[in-house]
Amino acid sequence: MSGPSDHDRDDDRRPGEAGRPDGWQEPAHLGDGDGVDLTKGGPGTGSGASAWQPPGWDLPPAGDEHRPAEQRPAEHPPAEEPGQPHAGRPVDVGQPQPGGVAWGPRLRPPSVVEQVFRYQGDPVGAQGWALQHGWTVSDGTAPEDAVLAELVATAPVRTTRDHRAAGVMRGRAGALELVAFDVVFVDKRYTVPQYAVTAAPVLLPLPGLRLSPARFWRHRTGGLVPVPSGDEVFDARWVLLAAEDGGAVRRLVADPAVRGLLLGTDDGDEFWAAAGHLAAIRPDGHRPELLEHHARLLGAMVSALAGVA
Repeated sequence: MSGPSDHDRDDDRRPGEAGRPDGWQEPAHLGDGDGVDLTKGGPGTGSGASAWQPPGWDLPPAGDEHRPAEQRPAEHPPAEEPGQPHAGRPVDVGQPQPGGVAWGPRLRPPSVVEQVFRYQGDPVGAQGWALQHGWTVSDGTAPEDAVLAELVATAPVRTTRDHRAAGVMRGRAGALELVAFDVVFVDKRYTVPQYAVTAAPVLLPLPGLRLSPARFWRHRTGGLVPVPSGDEVFDARWVLLAAEDGGAVRRLVADPAVRGLLLGTDDGDEFWAAAGHLAAIRPDGHRPELLEHHARLLGAMVSALAGVA
């Protein structure tokens, strides 16, 4: 009679013995089982079999000569190709590193507030332009800058007591004396330039007037009446409002040079008269191109108001 131990004895028989088919042998990577010493090595370390280990078990030496060429450190870093970001620089959102994967830190996209209140002007460039043309520059606190507070208060935009003039530049453009400055919003934590103003002093008395693009919403127009130019194309794009309909106001919209310049713009400026000045304003910070743009428009308007051909 046989018992469980008989099956164990049958399993221990060598190839060719009873219970094993003739010609059967252990797999090559396991060896033949002879002389296996579990305390000295893994399977197949005995006689009649070579030592076995999983593929890739042996690691290459740490020397550079054994590394693949593409992994060896270069003596001189390769020059960056145009348009390729450096590996150590932050990568903007949506701009992957070479290979299609955006490794490294990613720049945080600007918030809605940062996008709305980001500074679009170039105060250093504008002041540099002003100094090159012999203009003077101040911070808006000089005695002659006191009149600018009235210009800010009467501007055709929504301003508060926290808005003030800053980055003031004074000089001559052709035959015209000009003052240019930024209207900044001052808070406890930051100062935000919001508007660029350029103004020309006018010697003759002027009624209150407002010249605005027709697409703009107009503020503080109480007591002002529309003064049409008679040009349908011009009146479709620009609206002139004045406290009274007089000869100077009529000359302003009847002047062909003024109409031609205004029709050639992007309808982004507004004009008004206050504190003895004719002023232009745009929601931007001052820059050299804007200074020259305002100087051309104000020069033509002052000449029209004065009746100078």
